[in-house]
Amino acid sequence: MLKAVSGNAVQTTSKKNIAQRIKKDLRKNKTYYIMLLPLILFYLIFHYYPMYGAQIAFKDFSVGKGIIGSPWVGLKHFESFFNSIYFTRLLGNTLVINLMDIVFGFPLPIILAILLNEVRCSAYRRTIQTVTYLPHFISTVVLCSMVKEFTTRTGLINVVITMFGGEPILFLQQPEWYQPMFVASGIWSECGWSSIIYMAALSAIDTEQYEAARIDGANRLQQMWNITLPALLPTIVIMLIIRCGKIMNVGAEKTLLLYNPATYKTADVIASYVYRKGILDADYSFSTAVGLFNSVINFIMLLSVNKISNKLTGSGLF
Repeated sequence: MLKAVSGNAVQTTSKKNIAQRIKKDLRKNKTYYIMLLPLILFYLIFHYYPMYGAQIAFKDFSVGKGIIGSPWVGLKHFESFFNSIYFTRLLGNTLVINLMDIVFGFPLPIILAILLNEVRCSAYRRTIQTVTYLPHFISTVVLCSMVKEFTTRTGLINVVITMFGGEPILFLQQPEWYQPMFVASGIWSECGWSSIIYMAALSAIDTEQYEAARIDGANRLQQMWNITLPALLPTIVIMLIIRCGKIMNVGAEKTLLLYNPATYKTADVIASYVYRKGILDADYSFSTAVGLFNSVINFIMLLSVNKISNKLTGSGLF
């Protein structure tokens, strides 16, 4: 009996100590918490609160009845999507575009950052950085318009092809060319901007390591391989994990602006299908089910890649 009373007293004291520490921390770091408040509110309002509406994926949602009043139908909409004639095409196109982007687009910012790090002329380096950053600030609508202009029969790309004796190619009218053009335009717009985080990681490398390597007779390539890349590895791993966590995401806006009936075979992805079903057909429950399936796959990929990374490299997001 005495032990139980003593245990309760210890727990009460411990809770009081924790409450006091929290109050002390709040008073001490009040300014930082106030600065953090808008970000917390943003996530609560625009990310967590909308999760309440995800339940309509399991209902026959009716605007008149509302979310609570709509009847439950279980996995009906998921089964309808999996049995759809579009399922294989949508899933295949989404995965192919993302895998192409990972294989070709993910390494390029790393290579660009390493190459810029090796440039000794600061004016030249800043010029290259500015030129590669600029496409990121172009809106998606303008970017897609530029891509369309560049790929027309008389566009810049076909002019270059014709100069070398080739035949003009209608890139955005041929299904086999759509995915490479989609990925290439994404690399062009984001490569420079994505390299910033790697440039920041490179700036943290102690220059004495390079000096010691030069004294030992290491050339620039050996320094890059033995100093630069190992220093970048933790950042590369984290960025790769985050990228794999988005493997089912393809920009709906960019897809809608670039695709056309001639390229549906390779251009139609889950995001564009959700837009058509949810906005154009007003089938809210079905589109929510498809979007929820998309998010679950992304979440599973994120956990899986993170676990593999922890085992192989000893580093990960968590």
